[in-house]
Parts: sequence; structure tokens; C-alpha cells
Amino acid sequence: MGVVFTAWDYGVTYLELSAFVVAIIAVWLASTGTRWAWPFYFVSAFLYAWLFVEVDLVASAALQMIFMVAAVWGWFTWGRDGVSSPKTLDVKWRIAIVVVGFVVWLGLMPVLSSIGAAATLLDAFVLVGSVAAQVLMVKGFVEAWAAWVVVNVVGTYHYASQQLYFTSLLYFVLLVLAVWGWWQWSQKSTTSQTSAHALPAADSRDSS
Repeated sequence: MGVVFTAWDYGVTYLELSAFVVAIIAVWLASTGTRWAWPFYFVSAFLYAWLFVEVDLVASAALQMIFMVAAVWGWFTWGRDGVSSPKTLDVKWRIAIVVVGFVVWLGLMPVLSSIGAAATLLDAFVLVGSVAAQVLMVKGFVEAWAAWVVVNVVGTYHYASQQLYFTSLLYFVLLVLAVWGWWQWSQKSTTSQTSAHALPAADSRDSS
């Protein structure tokens, strides 16, 4: 794959640049709650799967396949209106997701090592965390963005350590967008909950 430009002795290929741009568009659209984020997620995942296969990051490549499936699932789940009223998880569900995710992460590392994958500790974490975050996003939960913040912090370091500096930069940008998306969805969730509480009060006044 040809090199578009070189920065700090690192050649950014057309493949990595294309995946970068499409991913930024996808996450920005997701922060607004529109279903049109999902086609961009699909294309970005395909491009990154191709890239990660070339550098033997097996878990990251597998993750992109999951993202492609999630993109189709998200398109139909969000519907025409997208996510206008995000939901929030109960505390017990938050704890359960963290515990299960930790156990799966520990179990996945030796599997990746056995097939010769690179950077299994961080690669497995990005895989497990991203799957959890993506499922929460498809289901319209605000906590998806909190999960993305953690994943993107780890991903920024992980891909820099693998000398995929442009992809590391992507994860840093995604980190900023995740914070923005978290704020956006939290605002929508608060507004919808306020409206829901106001409706019964209005109904009681009307009936009287």
C-alpha cells in the first residue's frame, strides 16, 4: 500500500489515512445520535481490518469484523430517528459488565498468545472493551461513551507502542470525540427524563 506522507519517520499509507478519516466521520455522527453513523462505521471497520491483518494484530483485526456486524445491527436498531432519548444502566449492570469484561480479557490473552498474535495484553483489552462499548452504543446507553473513553486511552498508547502512530493519533481524536459524545448523550438523557417526569404532572392537572 502506497505511502501518502511521512511524519517522524513514519509512513502513513493510503489505507491507514482512509480508515482514519472515515472513522472520525463515523464517531462524530454517532455523537449526534443519527443512524447514518453506521455505514461509516462499516467502511472504517473494513479498512482497519485490512490494516491490522497486515501487522499481525489479530485481536484488533477480529474486532473490526465485530464492528462490521454491529454496524448492520445498529442501522436497523436505531431506525430512522436514531437515538433521541439515550438510556442509562443500573449500577448492578455497570458492575456486571466490568466484571465479565475483566474475566473475558484475562481468558482471551493466552488464546491470542497461542496463535502468535502481537501485543496480546493491550490488544485483548481493546477488543473486549470495544465490543462492550459497541453493544452499549447499539442499544442506546449513555455508558457506551464512558467505555469508549477508557478504550481510547488504552488504544492511543497501544497503537503508538506498535509504531502505528497515525492510528494512535486516531484513538486520541476518538478519545476527545468520546468525551463530547458522552456529554451530548447525557444531556439528551437528562432532557428526556425531565420530560417523562413532567408528563404525569401535566396529566394530573388536566384531569382535575
